[in-house]
Amino acid sequence: MKPLQLILAALLGVNGWAYGADLLETFRAAQANDPVFASARAARQAGLEKLPQGRSLLMPTINFTANSAYNNIDAAYFPSTLYAGGQDSYNSHGYGLHLVQPLFRQQNWVTYTETELQVVQTEAQFMVAEQDLVLRVAQAYFDVLIAQDTVQLAEAQKIAISEQLEQAKRNFDVGSATITDTLEAQARYDLTSAQQLSVQNDLEIKRRALQQLINEMPQDLKPLGSDFKLEAPQPVDMEKWVEEARLNNPQIAIARAVSELAEKEVTRSRGEHYPTVDLVASYTKNKSYGGTFGGSGGIGSETTLKSVGVQLNLPLFQGGVVNSRWREAESNYERSKQELENAHRTVATQARQAYLGVVSGMARVEALQQALASSESVLQASKLGQQVGVRTNLDVLNAQQQLFSTRRDLYQSQYNYLVSQLRLKAAVGKLTEEELAKVNQSLH
Repeated sequence: MKPLQLILAALLGVNGWAYGADLLETFRAAQANDPVFASARAARQAGLEKLPQGRSLLMPTINFTANSAYNNIDAAYFPSTLYAGGQDSYNSHGYGLHLVQPLFRQQNWVTYTETELQVVQTEAQFMVAEQDLVLRVAQAYFDVLIAQDTVQLAEAQKIAISEQLEQAKRNFDVGSATITDTLEAQARYDLTSAQQLSVQNDLEIKRRALQQLINEMPQDLKPLGSDFKLEAPQPVDMEKWVEEARLNNPQIAIARAVSELAEKEVTRSRGEHYPTVDLVASYTKNKSYGGTFGGSGGIGSETTLKSVGVQLNLPLFQGGVVNSRWREAESNYERSKQELENAHRTVATQARQAYLGVVSGMARVEALQQALASSESVLQASKLGQQVGVRTNLDVLNAQQQLFSTRRDLYQSQYNYLVSQLRLKAAVGKLTEEELAKVNQSLH
């Protein structure tokens, strides 16, 4: 291997670097520890409870009541010559059961159908949260990798420039080069040292961002393997991806559910004019003990009441609030239709952007791979030209800078290409753990 390649191999881990967690393991750690996803999971559980709450509006309600009282009566009658009046005291107790079974409540039925749509909306929102977690983990994971690669490249560049600096000093000592070569190499070495501090700080920031997701400091993450391959989206037709996104994207499912809910609200508001019919039944029992008035001759009394019937309630006028709510619901429904149309357009744009991101990402990676090979040739030619006197030390330093910049850009493009693949899957609602596992196969 060439000397520069040996430096890179040692720093980038080709010679036995021990790596720890891969992308899939990091994702599972985030599933268990990310507070944003935990919040979405709790919101989903809360949203699923809407359905039994709506169903309860169609079920009977049963109430139990009980009472106990001490009664004191002071009675006076007029004219007093007819009835003497007097005082009395006694205890009374009672209990009762009351049942109401809705027979016709149009609003309750509409509310129940609304809860079914709310569950659909909840599931779609949770799907968005799942896909968002995949993207956040992948982005944070690859951000750490590119930051690590940048640090390692900066170290390799510093080593290469230090060698060039030592050579410039030796050439100056023997009189074959001017002090300018030494000063140029020294300036480039100092600049690289400053850049090294900056990229190390950036690496720490990226590691802390990933720590926020998995609740622990990431150690050695598995980088891209040598079997990394570029794969074109299938099918190779952007409009087919757009059409699939319109059918399966969870953002559209959320907007559609919101629109249908708004339409149901129009029906429910209109239903406030309708009568309600309920089956009502009750059973009550009351007892009183002692006292002339509380019972017959101080003995006491017991009464039992049983009733079953149908109750009609017909709203006639409520101050105009019903018509106002109706108009409000119709306006909200119109707004939801426009938001649904906007969701369709937004998702189509996102699908096109994601598709083009994958396609252009492939082209950029291939171009940078060729540029890397060319930069290596330029560096070797510059070093050879310096030896024969047709290239200066500055030419070699510039060639080294170009090589390291190209290599960094290549790494960045490879990671961006993988994230673009995931974004394309998310646009069509198919970003699952299985898709993440496919990307994970590119790591070693």
